[in-house]
Amino acid sequence: MASDDRLASWQILSTVGAYLLLWAVTVALARQSLWFTPPLLVVLVLLSGRCFSLMHDCGHYSLFSSRRLNRAAGFLLGVINAIPQYPWSQGHAYHHKHNGNWDLYRGPSALISVEQYEQLGPRSQWLYRLLRHPLMLFPGGFFYLVIKPRLALLLGTIQFLGHAASTLRAHWRTSLPQLVGSFQSKHWYSGAEFIDLLLNNICVVASWVLLSRWIGAGLFWSLYSVVMAASAALFICIFFVQHNFEGSYAHRSEGWDPLEGAIAGTSLLVLPGIFNWFTADIGCHNIHHLCERIPNYHLRACQERNAALLSGATRLTIADIPRCFKYVLWDRQKQTLAPIPAG
Repeated sequence: MASDDRLASWQILSTVGAYLLLWAVTVALARQSLWFTPPLLVVLVLLSGRCFSLMHDCGHYSLFSSRRLNRAAGFLLGVINAIPQYPWSQGHAYHHKHNGNWDLYRGPSALISVEQYEQLGPRSQWLYRLLRHPLMLFPGGFFYLVIKPRLALLLGTIQFLGHAASTLRAHWRTSLPQLVGSFQSKHWYSGAEFIDLLLNNICVVASWVLLSRWIGAGLFWSLYSVVMAASAALFICIFFVQHNFEGSYAHRSEGWDPLEGAIAGTSLLVLPGIFNWFTADIGCHNIHHLCERIPNYHLRACQERNAALLSGATRLTIADIPRCFKYVLWDRQKQTLAPIPAG
């Protein structure tokens, strides 16, 4: 669990530096011909994924020894990936607290139970299947990073203005602190989350405007959209298969065991060496769920040292990933994940 600030600083500087440098090279080549860019875009997607993985560590306050350094680095990485880091980390902490308890947490895909699926009409069942098809990772990923945080701020602001108007009509002397204190949003859960959401939006939108003027809006968005959609698809896919697989621990609240949730409710994703670097060893997911304060640069050593104790954990390879996307329903009676019923 001991954080190494020098190693963490090197990870941030080398990753962000490589990402920004590669962006500059990609833009320079794209101005000559877009046909030069596909290999560079692949590496940009992987580097974006590594930025997200390091941001994830910051959210657990494990990358650096200081909470302030974790918050600062996490905010920077959140701007790079266009997602507010602090609100994201709060939701992710809820996932860690309840992993394997499917009465309370059903992953980023908002899965439903077999019974709920059977109660849907044919059209709703078709839509449910469509939205959870693997190819939807790309438009869904673009929405997740590029659109959703902007939409959350806009809708939350509109909600606050409506709250303020109705409150002032009833009690016109209500002060601004009272208005803010009495407001509860569906789009953020605390003042700290709102501030992070607001500052992230300001930085991200400002960067979009500046880069569009420097590069040209058409060229910028043609490159940026691909990187954001593909990188989000990548880390959502990895997150999904680390919890949704055949035999994954999917218990009701009654009798739920957090230790079983950490070991049997997560998978050990075995990736080629270079991909372990790009994902910051998040494939060692059992150890990560057993102790979220272990920084990424210690995860593999912890996983290998405790391999005998994790012999029952599910091991997945890249070839196993497509099969995991079948498990998009929760069978509450059998307490397991299930595929869509045939017919």
